Amino acid sequence: MRSHSRRRGFSLIELLIVISIILIIAAIAVPKMNKQLMLAREQAAIRQIGTIHQAETQYYSQFGQYACTLAQLGPPASGAAGPAAADIIPKSLSDGKNTGYVFAVGCSPTGYTVNANPESFGGSGSRCFYSDQTLSIHQSFTAEPANANSPELK
Repeated sequence: MRSHSRRRGFSLIELLIVISIILIIAAIAVPKMNKQLMLAREQAAIRQIGTIHQAETQYYSQFGQYACTLAQLGPPASGAAGPAAADIIPKSLSDGKNTGYVFAVGCSPTGYTVNANPESFGGSGSRCFYSDQTLSIHQSFTAEPANANSPELK
């Protein structure tokens, strides 16, 4: 007579059920994680705008005018800091791209402007930002860059 010993392990059906449960959980979690990452990038962009405001204030106190480009606020390629490159902000920000956003500084008749737009609208951010020497930050929920008439960030 043969003795039937019981095999140990999982059946194919049991493994498929476990894999399907893992896939369902991942399908729920990944979109929420991507949204949280996008919100974190937006908050980082807002902080970078604050950094640019501080740098513009320091640049104005040193040189008597506002910087018209990020390069003027950034580190010099070589030599000492000066009006062309004041070494106030890090190179990563003065290059214009940081934390999934593209930053631009410009001159205006009354001071300066700062724009921050997502590198990939809907991917790295879902809002565009604008600010100027008034320190108020405006936002746009469309791919169009924000401006002084856009709603103010609360």
